Amino acid sequence: MKFAVLSDIHSNVFALEAVIADAKNHAIDFMVNLGDILYGPIAPRATYDLLMQHEIVTICGNQDRQIAEVTTEEITLNPTIQFILDDLGETPIRWIESLPFDIQLTNDIYLCHGTPDSDMVYLLEDIDLGYPRLRTDQEILKLLNGQQSALVCCGHTHIPRTASLSTGQTILNPGSVGLQAYTDEEPMMHSMENFNSFASYSIVESTPHGWNIAHINVPYPIELAITECKKRDRMDWAHFLATGRKI
Repeated sequence: MKFAVLSDIHSNVFALEAVIADAKNHAIDFMVNLGDILYGPIAPRATYDLLMQHEIVTICGNQDRQIAEVTTEEITLNPTIQFILDDLGETPIRWIESLPFDIQLTNDIYLCHGTPDSDMVYLLEDIDLGYPRLRTDQEILKLLNGQQSALVCCGHTHIPRTASLSTGQTILNPGSVGLQAYTDEEPMMHSMENFNSFASYSIVESTPHGWNIAHINVPYPIELAITECKKRDRMDWAHFLATGRKI
């Protein structure tokens, strides 16, 4: 079995095109998508249309849920969400609403966006100091809350990482296809930074000795994504895309 793990596309269709093309060069059997797909000031509808051209196992992320559950107040306060809703139209929103929270893909492989219990909590990273630090083994196991799959694939942090646990389990975060840095105020002010502008994803292959995991960085025409961000007056996203660093 050999498959690609994608996460956190964030409407960056230009990065997604490059990742899908690269993944197919690796002769994969299938792809999985761990959520946070269409939220962003780049190209939500084009991202959806591209995904519909491929068979990809997909779950919902917290910002997918935000699109589906958006309130009038949030639309008023967030011009980006208004752009997303206008660009998407009804069909992609119905698709978002149909996505599962998580998937037990096989007996050995489990997919979630954040943790098995929350799409808002980082499974691997503690951000109490304002930047990501790897959680302890016991902290991660507590957040897994009894999930015993040999391979747990999660997203949400945008930080590519593979962690081995005392239980023999492997936790994989493929990083972000479409956004290599961000700053968030929830649950406290913190920033995630990859310090590069490449699209990120992972290839997983089962072997007799365990999982062969490759974290892959893919170049793409980033200037096209930056141009779309500038059209929406999202200079913060333009900076995140160009540098992979916080402002």
